Amino acid sequence: MHVRMEGITKRFGPVLANDHIDFQVREGEIHAILGENGAGKTTLMNILFGLYQADEGEIYVRGRGVAIRSPRDAIKLGIGMVHQHFLLVPPFTVTENVILGLRSPRGFLLDILNAEQRIRELSDQYGLEVDPRARVWQLSVGAQQRVEIMKAFYRGADLLILDEPTAVLTPQEVKEFFSFLRRMNEHGATIIFITHKLDEVMTISDRVTVLRDGRVVDTLDTSGTNPRELGRMMVGREVFLEFDRQPVKAGKEVLRIEDLRVRNDRGLEAIKGISLCVWEGELVGVAGVDGNGQRELAEAIFGLRPVESGEIYISGKRMTNTSTREILCQEAVYIPADRLRTGLVPDFSVAENCILGHQDDSPFARGLLRSQQTGWLQDHKAIDTHARRLVKDFDIRTPSHMVKTRTLSGGNLQKLVLARALSCNPKLLVALNPTRGLDVGATEFIRQQLLLQRGQSRAILLISVDLDEIQSLCDRIAVLHRGQIMGILSGNEASAEQLGLMIAGARKEELTQAEEVSK
Repeated sequence: MHVRMEGITKRFGPVLANDHIDFQVREGEIHAILGENGAGKTTLMNILFGLYQADEGEIYVRGRGVAIRSPRDAIKLGIGMVHQHFLLVPPFTVTENVILGLRSPRGFLLDILNAEQRIRELSDQYGLEVDPRARVWQLSVGAQQRVEIMKAFYRGADLLILDEPTAVLTPQEVKEFFSFLRRMNEHGATIIFITHKLDEVMTISDRVTVLRDGRVVDTLDTSGTNPRELGRMMVGREVFLEFDRQPVKAGKEVLRIEDLRVRNDRGLEAIKGISLCVWEGELVGVAGVDGNGQRELAEAIFGLRPVESGEIYISGKRMTNTSTREILCQEAVYIPADRLRTGLVPDFSVAENCILGHQDDSPFARGLLRSQQTGWLQDHKAIDTHARRLVKDFDIRTPSHMVKTRTLSGGNLQKLVLARALSCNPKLLVALNPTRGLDVGATEFIRQQLLLQRGQSRAILLISVDLDEIQSLCDRIAVLHRGQIMGILSGNEASAEQLGLMIAGARKEELTQAEEVSK
């Protein structure tokens, strides 16, 4: 047995994060720790890595009882950890980041050349494909993650803890990353994989331990279980992994985009002349690898980014380059990808965030004339009633609607953003990666809500990098590649193979011609 943890208990004030957990990892296995956000997964591994100390319990490494009081102790025991948010210095090279904090064998002088050689050897051994001389800011997110893994191996780790490692990766990068994991595992590395994604557990792990509410539900051989059983263990009830999308008759046109061109933050053209329509009762998906213009498209629709050319119409009214406030008045709402920084004000209470954008509107505010200036007096009773209703209706898990929003888990933050948006009874809903990083229970809830809104004749534009999400929910699918639409497919007919080829840059017409030739 590589690692054994017995009776691990950890409290944060009144919150019991880990409740007498027993956990074992065999030598040379890939072991998944599965659970919803807040189940205690990361806390347990932070204890193993020495970032936290357990209130109760024992840890054994290869049968020997150990005291891990800091990450330095963990590293000496061959335990490395890659966190969800990378700890890299962007202007430094890969080599400089890898050796940062280590004692140089040359005393005050850095031994860069020998370090580069060692990094190349480890890169070849584990298939990490890391250039030791590249600067971190120039690397893709996937490559930066490999640098973090390299840091652990360079320090002698043979047990690697990965905390939600695919949360920041595109589907293509996830596939490559799993290849790296298998290569590392074949070369003797033991891997602990923290996740809440059922398909990843089934794809990559040998065994899986399921946590719920800080306790171990069970540990299973992955080959002897299935996503439905794991979902039920995670959430404590049956989880619907597939959705029955009932046919809905499309109504009036709500959103029309004509030959739209938009630039990104670097001044480069991110959206290159796209045209798209969304009607009442229709859920249209925009599929593609992250970074192909999705964010720029959503921001342009809502006046958050200037339109260089082209037109945007909402409910027949031209809204090109108008203010976000005017667009909201057209009964349009936006769910941004970054729920905490863009969608909410972290230091505001849950109740205050429930009315953002409508804080000056009735019934939350009343006009007040004072000192020859028009001001507003908030109606705290109306705000309180509204917040309580949204917390209940959308199952937002919070000790109180008066706590600061930053204390909520990712799933509950997203429920809050969605609750506020839908409380306005919008005609148009634009959602950008609304389930990214969420656990299976929160993901199920968000997707059900989107289908419910579709059934109530809302027009929905779902921009998502999750192909399963796009295929299961959308009536039509527009595929975005390098700022251009490669084609629009019917949701009932689009295959994963078709979508994959179009995401890679093949146009719909080219695929149709190829199919005709093959016949």
